[in-house]
Amino acid sequence: MASLDVALNTVSQLEALSLPDEQPNIEAAPLSIVYDVSFDTNFEDRTAFITGVARYNEEATVQAGLNEILDEGEGHASTIYTWRSCSRAVPSVKSDDQPNRKEIYQMTVAVLDPEVNKLKGFHRFVESAITRFITEVRRLAHENKRKDFVSETYLLTLGRLVNMFAILDALKNMKACINNDLAFYKRADGYLKRGSHDAQSLVELQNLTLFFATQNKVTSLLRSKLEEVPNYEEVLAEMVNMCLHLFENGMYLMPSEKHMLLRAVGFGVVLMDSKTSNIYKLDNKKKISVTRIDRAFKTLPVVPLYGDLQIALASYVKQSPHYDASKWACVNDSADEKLSSTQYNLLSKLDTIRAEHEQYSSELARFSNEVKSPQRGLRYKRILIFMKVATIAPTTRTDAQIRDLTEVALRGLQRLSSWTCHLTELYSWKLLHPTDKHQNRLCPGDAEEYERALRYNFSSAEKFAMVEVIAMIKGLMALIQRMEPVFNEAIKRCLHTSMQDFIQKTLRDPIRRAIKHKKQTIKTVLMAMRETCVDWLKGFEPRDDPCLKGEKDPKVGYHTELPRRRVGPSSTQLYMIRTMVESLVSEKGGKRSLRQDMNVKDLPALESFLRRSFFYRHLLEFGTTLRECCDLSQFWFREFHLELTMGKRIQFPIEMSLPWILTDHILETKEPSMMEFVLFPLDLYSDSAHYSLHKFKKQYLYDEVEAEVNLCFDQFVFKISEQIFVYFKTQACSIYLDKQFRAHCAQATEPYKIPFPSCNRYGTILKQRHVQILGRSVDLNCLIAQRINAALHRALDLAISRFESGDLTRLLELETLIETNRLTHQMLSAYLTLDPFEAMLLEANQAVSSPYGRITLHCFWELNQDFLPNFIYNSRTNRFIRAKVSFGNSKDSQREAPPKAHVYYWFGNKHLNVAYNNILHLYTSFIGEPHFVAMTRLLGYQGIAMMIEELLKIMNSSLNGTIKSYVIALLEGMPKKCKLPLADYGSPGVFGFYHLNLQPILQYGILRTEVFQAFKEIGNAIVFCLQIEQCLSQEEILDLLQAAPFQGVYPKPFIKEGQNPDTVRQQMVKQYSPLQVVPVLEKVGTPMQVETAKEGHLLTKERLCRGLSMFEVVLKKIQSFLTDPVWNGPPPANGVMNVEECTEFHRLWSAIQFVYCLPPFGQGQFTDEECFGEGLQWAGLTIIVLLDQQKRFEAFDFSYRVAKVQESDGKDEIMDGKVPLKQFAERARLYQQLNRQIFGLLNKHLSNRTSEAGENVRYFQPPIHQNFMSTV
Repeated sequence: MASLDVALNTVSQLEALSLPDEQPNIEAAPLSIVYDVSFDTNFEDRTAFITGVARYNEEATVQAGLNEILDEGEGHASTIYTWRSCSRAVPSVKSDDQPNRKEIYQMTVAVLDPEVNKLKGFHRFVESAITRFITEVRRLAHENKRKDFVSETYLLTLGRLVNMFAILDALKNMKACINNDLAFYKRADGYLKRGSHDAQSLVELQNLTLFFATQNKVTSLLRSKLEEVPNYEEVLAEMVNMCLHLFENGMYLMPSEKHMLLRAVGFGVVLMDSKTSNIYKLDNKKKISVTRIDRAFKTLPVVPLYGDLQIALASYVKQSPHYDASKWACVNDSADEKLSSTQYNLLSKLDTIRAEHEQYSSELARFSNEVKSPQRGLRYKRILIFMKVATIAPTTRTDAQIRDLTEVALRGLQRLSSWTCHLTELYSWKLLHPTDKHQNRLCPGDAEEYERALRYNFSSAEKFAMVEVIAMIKGLMALIQRMEPVFNEAIKRCLHTSMQDFIQKTLRDPIRRAIKHKKQTIKTVLMAMRETCVDWLKGFEPRDDPCLKGEKDPKVGYHTELPRRRVGPSSTQLYMIRTMVESLVSEKGGKRSLRQDMNVKDLPALESFLRRSFFYRHLLEFGTTLRECCDLSQFWFREFHLELTMGKRIQFPIEMSLPWILTDHILETKEPSMMEFVLFPLDLYSDSAHYSLHKFKKQYLYDEVEAEVNLCFDQFVFKISEQIFVYFKTQACSIYLDKQFRAHCAQATEPYKIPFPSCNRYGTILKQRHVQILGRSVDLNCLIAQRINAALHRALDLAISRFESGDLTRLLELETLIETNRLTHQMLSAYLTLDPFEAMLLEANQAVSSPYGRITLHCFWELNQDFLPNFIYNSRTNRFIRAKVSFGNSKDSQREAPPKAHVYYWFGNKHLNVAYNNILHLYTSFIGEPHFVAMTRLLGYQGIAMMIEELLKIMNSSLNGTIKSYVIALLEGMPKKCKLPLADYGSPGVFGFYHLNLQPILQYGILRTEVFQAFKEIGNAIVFCLQIEQCLSQEEILDLLQAAPFQGVYPKPFIKEGQNPDTVRQQMVKQYSPLQVVPVLEKVGTPMQVETAKEGHLLTKERLCRGLSMFEVVLKKIQSFLTDPVWNGPPPANGVMNVEECTEFHRLWSAIQFVYCLPPFGQGQFTDEECFGEGLQWAGLTIIVLLDQQKRFEAFDFSYRVAKVQESDGKDEIMDGKVPLKQFAERARLYQQLNRQIFGLLNKHLSNRTSEAGENVRYFQPPIHQNFMSTV
């Protein structure tokens, strides 16, 4: 069986476990499971300490009863505070004649009766509590006991009772709806009991109604009862003085204790000032100090009362019957305004709080590192804290180390309590002093009270300060909770050591002196203290202790060995010893106090122990005290302000909820320094939910908190996801933006500067995988990833929709949007698990199940409907531009309006939107190489293949349809024969000859419109295919260069002098051999992977070797369309070729070229280049090349002949009264040069086709001169 050491060693190995979600801690400590260990027995074990002084045992019995009253009063206070009107939900009787009147009243009583019973119980409790309080005051105010010693704990309990009465009275006054419920119940109950003789219940209900209807009823009852007690004001004065003493000396730990002291003082002043007593006379008698009370009230004029109910301490003073404003500086308005800028100014205290937080965190880190095992890395600091404590033996720490740990724990509680007080006091001040439209211009005039108190009452700096302090409180609480096992052990050992040192060592000298001087009373108290709390090492008291005989210790000294145990005193033990020590040092005690009989040398040690042990009861319940010191639950509760709405609101919206106000302020301002604190305000909901269930014990309050948390967390995730997307989208667009353009803008004036996005700390938030809220663990990273996925899908869909709303000039914009989204996706993928970008793009493009996506279909639609008919090509710029006049039959397609969306879906922000729009606008006036490159990247091989295939179908339809009919009609208008005129005629004669013979062509009405338009569309399609071919070649070359090392294709290595080339190459091959995919996968891959790799390798090799050309295939396809005899005409009569006949296509194209070589006849007319561009030539010359008529065209062209003759004679005449001959010749030469370029490109791509010369060689008889020809 394994030993404990083996088990601990096995568990300790978990320290090396690497957690996959080592998230930064930017949230409060999780409270999924809450447990409280309470050592407070409420004096149930008091009978065990029979050796103590009898009067203190009796006082403990009284204390137990008073504590039960306080607990019951807390329950009634929560019931009254959380009271919601029931009568508003109950149907009322409309008239006395209503038939179901009785049934309604019966149901009303059935519904309201349990609630009214609670109110009756509250009424009875108030009366019984007042009676019990008066009994205690009467006992203490008795003449024989007025000067007796009263313990601090007992007086503090009386102060807590006074505070309870003040709270109950204020809550009763607040809840006006209780009176409505009682009236509703009384009416229904009275109707049902009409004629009955139950007088007792009627009197009880009447008294209950009067009790709740009378304002300040608890105060008046208590005051009237106290006035019957002689000298009661002296007891209350002693209680007030004690509370002031504790407040002034900081003798409190939790925020509720601090505020309770001031409320007890204020309400005590109200009770002391009555018909039989005057506080100013008490001040004159030195019983109380009005100045001292006023100073305390000025220090903190407004304190929380209960929930969102607060009290101005000066209001207590104003309620006193003998109020004198001249005696109280705290009631002055000017002083109130001054204090609002000092005491409640959190900004002025923020630097101090930061310094305290930094100092304490450093100190805590030092102790935390000492606790950790030396072999442990920083990333394992949250693993097995409890196991670390268990493996460290108690003897490993000295008493000094234990004492230091205890002091650190106490200082931590005091720091947290102080910071919590600052927040709650500021919150109470704001609730009591709401703003208005005059103080805050953002506040509407019709804003509600609660809205003016919270939503518009905090400045931006105050909200940030509150968030930072909340983060400090919750963050430090989490750090201390990790050390809680260590602190608990240290506290118990320290308290045990301190108590035993005091009992077994410090008290020896007082006992010796008491025995020696025969002071029996002091001896009895000291021995009772010793017997109550002593823990002997051997279990029994040593018999040889000289102090028990009143003797001095021997010269060698008396050694007392003390036990060291991890156990603290019980609450009863602590109460007993403190009370007995206090009785020895107190100046009160009847005719002669015990202090007077004590030796002066013994008093400092006793007083020191008394001060030191004040916080022992808090330290014994360290976990509970820690949570109460950090409890900010009251920031959510708003029952008082809901009551002010008089039922108009069931609950306030989240815009009036302080936790969401603080969270939303961080999100709206996007302050980088505050972004890591954004989760801390949400933890206030956890505090409120815990308080609702465990303190108020109201399920509906928890349900309301949970409902608001659900709404707020959804809003939080939505807003933070949107901000993160915008932030990374802006970063991506800033990175993608042209650097030179940004540099030029930076040198410009302010409106043209493009700022970089400011850094923010979203990375920490994106690492949160288990955020704790309301006991639930939420994967914030996953939720944000879902919304970011949706945002990226939306951005891609908008980009494609925007492209679909425009023409092909938007291709660059589409590619830019896609690439910026791709970069955004890449940057976000470092933090989030997102869908693959290509999958997103396919889904947005609707190309998951369809072979062709939205981009491809729109490109083809625009190509067919807009690009081919409306654009013209210019080879000088290698661009297509929109024609000034279009003669196409197809009208501009009716496109949908561009989609509207937030700017961040486009390029991040307004500055970048303007910059990118200006850049991309430069590409909207033409379609050129950048657009075709973008098209090849966006469409890919499949999309391009589809477009080319459809273009070929369109060209086939046009060539064998419209253009063919035009060709047939034009050939009929051509002269039957047209010889080349001799140069002797001169250029005017040659031009006139052609001009006369081509008159039918020139007069063809639709030649310059529909015919040219049809040929231009064919030419545009051919040039488009050529451009796509060139862009694809560039992309393929780049792909092949990148794939070369993986294919075993290496560049020629650099050979230094004296090196062997074979050796260098072998070294390079060996160096790059791991990059070869196929050999590597053959060793380690699966058969499917190997097969896939070989297929890809083969495909890449083929592309690398063969150099496939798409444009050549396109040309061959077009050639296959030209099979009709009309393109070549009838066979030549001479059996060789037609020389003078005009039956072939090249002759027709010569006539067409002659037409568009004619210059425009008048000013303001568009040239054929402006209307049709060079697509006209590309169409005609491609047909000529594919029909193998290039040589004949160049030899017999009409325009070439005119240009050649004009070049030789240089004549410049106006032909036909409107055609400048020289201008015509110049245009013909320009077109001749362009034709040569086109022929060259076409022949280059067709150079690999099989030569027909070897197959169709024909031999002709030599020609016979005409002189030798026979006339027969």
